[in-house]
Amino acid sequence: MKRFNYLIMSVCAVLLFSACDDTETYTEKRDKEVKAINAFIAESHINTITEEAFKTANYQTDLNRNEFVLFDGTGVYLQIVRKGCGEPIKTGETASVICRFTETNLLRDSLVLSNNTIYYSSMPDIMTVQNTSGTYQGSFTSGLMYSTYGAAVPNGWLAALPYVNIGRPVKEDDEVARVRLIVPAEQGQQYASQSVNPYYYDITFERGL
Repeated sequence: MKRFNYLIMSVCAVLLFSACDDTETYTEKRDKEVKAINAFIAESHINTITEEAFKTANYQTDLNRNEFVLFDGTGVYLQIVRKGCGEPIKTGETASVICRFTETNLLRDSLVLSNNTIYYSSMPDIMTVQNTSGTYQGSFTSGLMYSTYGAAVPNGWLAALPYVNIGRPVKEDDEVARVRLIVPAEQGQQYASQSVNPYYYDITFERGL
């Protein structure tokens, strides 16, 4: 009986050691995240520009060169596809913003969420955004992001707002703002930060009523 108990304890010890050995450290997860972002940039033939170059270009990114600006302080990459009609959210203003998006997990190279589908076409995400002296805060009030990750708007999304107009199309040639983002885990939604996963977004912003 003692020999049997010793055998069981030995097996448990081996399994416990294996489980601990298979557990990734935060540093290892961060390394995977960086590799996934770099691989996506290489595979997508993205040209990265500095914030200074972005400023010099009047806060535009050259689509012909597939440019993304890298914000060094956050690690967020931004491409402005369209500036959009209307005007930016003013300092001191709180605005309702309608969002349509596609979310891709870069670590798994897989589509996660999108309301750019027939099924969700009538249910865009709505967020309330406040601009306080250039600092943006936002909360989702409805939509896929809200139901999946909660009310907090990822900081990566908010990083785009100072550089686009948030308006509503009035004339035939008016277009809403559209951006593409590479968002590292620390600037992402709740699951991203917990799992240390980077995400890619294609988003449109339109002023709500």
